[in-house]
Amino acid sequence: MQQAVTDLLEKAVATVRRMAPEAQDAIAQAMLDMAQVGAPSEIDPDHLKDILEGLDEIAHGDIASPEEVEAAFRRFRA
Repeated sequence: MQQAVTDLLEKAVATVRRMAPEAQDAIAQAMLDMAQVGAPSEIDPDHLKDILEGLDEIAHGDIASPEEVEAAFRRFRA
């Protein structure tokens, strides 16, 4: 049985329909990815080294303090 779509999703789809095909595909892929949250996903080989380094840092307790995180966000907001 097919469920009804919310008004907000209908509005989003209508907006996306007016976009270029490439943008439609990117948004559609993002929606599909989000719908599979928790499901295993492939890692881009170009990013694997950075991901492994980050996991190693976490394993060794080398993480940013709350103050460092806040300072980084302040720089991005500036």
